[in-house]
Amino acid sequence: MHPPPPPEIVDGLPNLCGSEDEVAAVRADRAPVFLPRTDRRLEQLPAAFAIALHMHQPLILGDGDLRQAPLIGNLQYMLAHPEVHGNHDAPVFAQCYTRTADFIRALADQGRSPRVMLDYSGPLLFGLRQMGRGDILDNLRSVTRDERYWPCVEWLGTLWGHAVAPSTPVPDFRLHLRAWQQHFAALFGWEALRRVRGCSPPEMHLPNHPDVAYAYLCALRDCGYQWLLVQEHTVEEPDGGPLRERYLPRRLVARNARGAEVSLTALIKTQGSDTKLIGHMQPYHEALSLGPRRLGARTLPPLATQISDGENGGVMMNEFPGHFQRVWQQLGPGGVTGVNGTEYLELLAAAGVTERDFAPIQPLHQHAVWRRITGAPTPEAVGRAIEEAQRADHRFGMDGGSWTNNLSWVRGYENVLNPMNKLSAAFHAAGDGPRVDRRGRAYRNALFHLLTAQTSCYRYWGQGRWTDMAREICRRGGEILAHDFPAGAAARS
Repeated sequence: MHPPPPPEIVDGLPNLCGSEDEVAAVRADRAPVFLPRTDRRLEQLPAAFAIALHMHQPLILGDGDLRQAPLIGNLQYMLAHPEVHGNHDAPVFAQCYTRTADFIRALADQGRSPRVMLDYSGPLLFGLRQMGRGDILDNLRSVTRDERYWPCVEWLGTLWGHAVAPSTPVPDFRLHLRAWQQHFAALFGWEALRRVRGCSPPEMHLPNHPDVAYAYLCALRDCGYQWLLVQEHTVEEPDGGPLRERYLPRRLVARNARGAEVSLTALIKTQGSDTKLIGHMQPYHEALSLGPRRLGARTLPPLATQISDGENGGVMMNEFPGHFQRVWQQLGPGGVTGVNGTEYLELLAAAGVTERDFAPIQPLHQHAVWRRITGAPTPEAVGRAIEEAQRADHRFGMDGGSWTNNLSWVRGYENVLNPMNKLSAAFHAAGDGPRVDRRGRAYRNALFHLLTAQTSCYRYWGQGRWTDMAREICRRGGEILAHDFPAGAAARS
C-alpha cells in the first residue's frame, strides 16, 4: 500500500519537493505495469504504431510592470486578452487539454482498445489548477486511475519546467525530473506515478556534449525511467552515420570525458514535428507499410512512433479527433494495431528481448569527437577533440539537437543564460545543505522560480518581453534565496 499522495498545492505553490524519499521508493518498483493488462500479443503483430500528445503552456508574468506582475499560466492570459493575435484559440486549447479523456472513455465503452501517450508539462498542470480549471484535471484523472481506462493511456514523464536539457544546468536535471514526478503523484496518486516508465524530453532536445549527455542519462536512470523518446535526427550510429534502424528500440549510449558509460532504451520518433502527421494518424498508416524486422536471430514487429503538440494548429484542433476515433473504430483484434511505449517494451521483455539486445546509438556528433581521441579519454583530450571537430566541420556543434534543429536555445541568449546559471549556482549553494527544510515554503518557492526560469519558451520566441520575463523570474528567485534562506548570502555573490 502506498501512503496518501502529497497535497497538490501548498501555500499557493505547486508541491514540487519534500517527498523525495516516497517518490524514490515508488520509482524503484520495476515490476511490469501494462503487461498484466494488455490484450496485445507479440506473435500476432506484424507491426504497430504509437502516438504521443505533447501539451504545454508556460507560466508568464501578467499585465503591468514586470517587477510586480503575478506569475500566471499563458492560457489564463490568452483567455483574458482575446484581442491579442492568436489568443482567440484559447477556448479550443482548453478543450484539447481535456478531450483525449473523453475519446478514450467513449471508445473503450464501445468495446474498442485505444492507445495514447500523454506528455503534460509542469507549468501547464499548475496553470490549469491556478486558473480554476480543475475540471480538466479531474477529467484526465478518470483515464489515469480508473481500472477500466488506464491501460489505454500511458503518461510520459518530463522535465517539470519544460527546460531544454543541453542549456539546463546539469545539477538541475534531477530537480526537474523529481519535481514533475512529485507534482504528478499529487495530482493522480502514487500508483499512477509507478506506471510512468518513459520520458518525453521538452522540444525532443537531447544533449550531445559527452559530459552533459552522460549526466542526463544518469539522471533519467536514477529517477526510475526505463526509456526515452528520441528524435531520429538527434542521434547517430556508432560510426557517425544516420540511423539505419528507426523502427526497433535502440540502446542510447553516452560516454563522458573520463570514459564512463551509461545507456538507456530509446524509442525513435521519426520525421519532424509536423502536427499534420499526428493529426491524420500517419503513424498508423506508416505501420501498415512495415513488416517484421530482424534483431539478431529474432523477428520482431516494428513500431512507428511519433509525437506532436496536442493543441497547436488547425489540424490538431479540428481534424485530429475524427481521424483518431475512426482509426480505433476500424481496428480489429488482429493485424497492425496501436500500442503504448512501455506496453511494447514489456511485450518484448516477456519474449526475452531487453535493452542489452538493442543495437547501440549515440548522441549526434559523438563519432566526430571520439575518433579524434587515442588512448584513455580525459577532459583535456575531449576538449581538444571538440575544438578540432568544430574547425573541421561548420555543421558540428555541442548545443544538442531537437525536433526542429533550426533553432538554438543558446546562441544569442547570454542575457538569459547568465542569470539562469547564476540562480542555479546560488540555489545549490544555499539549498543543498542537510539542514534545509525541503518541505518549507522558502525552498519550495526558490525551486519553483528556478525551474520556471528555465522554461524553453522564454528563448523560443526571441529577444523582447519573453527574455525579460526570464530575467525577472531569475531576479525574484535570487531575492528569495537572499532573504529567506539562512545561507542566502550565496545568492548575492
